[in-house]
Amino acid sequence: MDAPAPKIDGCLETALYVEDLARASHFYEDALGLEPMFADQRLIAYDCGPRSVLLLFARETMSEAVVLPGGEIPPHEGRGRLHFALAIRSEDLGLWERRLAEKNVPIEARMEWPRGGRSLYFRDPDDNLVELATPGIWKNY
Repeated sequence: MDAPAPKIDGCLETALYVEDLARASHFYEDALGLEPMFADQRLIAYDCGPRSVLLLFARETMSEAVVLPGGEIPPHEGRGRLHFALAIRSEDLGLWERRLAEKNVPIEARMEWPRGGRSLYFRDPDDNLVELATPGIWKNY
């Protein structure tokens, strides 16, 4: 019998691959108020809460390995309309709806989940589906 797997402590990074890093960074910083923790010509890393990082990669920069002083990052990429969710407080849902309206970001859909959570869905400039989700979506959130 196999030994149980060691515990996973969370999902640390979510990666999106964008055509225009400047355009994408403007959206995430202006519309969502995210602040970069790191930026260079191939990526921007945003703090999305405790132990949660959103990585925006310039699509063309990750088709080959990246060699850094500490080691090598293997190539990776993603295509198509990807999805991710950002956690928000229930009491901030209305504030987010108003902010998105002020920033001319159309809400594509709303969802009320059986556990009581609610979600707003909208698109980023690369057509990725962004979700703002309140507690009550999953049994662990």
